[in-house]
Amino acid sequence: MASFTIILYEAPYSKDRALTALRFATTCDLEGHTVRIWLFENGVYLAKKGQKVAQGLVNYGQMLTDLLKGGIEVKACVVCAEARGLSESELIEGVKLATVHDLVEWTVNSDKVITF
Repeated sequence: MASFTIILYEAPYSKDRALTALRFATTCDLEGHTVRIWLFENGVYLAKKGQKVAQGLVNYGQMLTDLLKGGIEVKACVVCAEARGLSESELIEGVKLATVHDLVEWTVNSDKVITF
């Protein structure tokens, strides 16, 4: 099995990239691959607690929560989060703030790095 680091730059609901990244992560996990998700730039908004999703839209926060419950590790760039006024207490349980040093470690130790 392969290991994947998924780097997500896009905020939820602005484009379909966040949904595509979550679907890719879910599929990799279902197929038995190791998956880690790194939230960068506006991608940190994906981990915001208490998202109020309009009727008919996919709940990205719930998808991320489900992945976390399944054992997928999710980290958000601390600089990006702080620049957007987000603290770790405002993030979905299990998402950790981290530095780019953590991302370097993940990419060095991954078979594939995918960006969305």
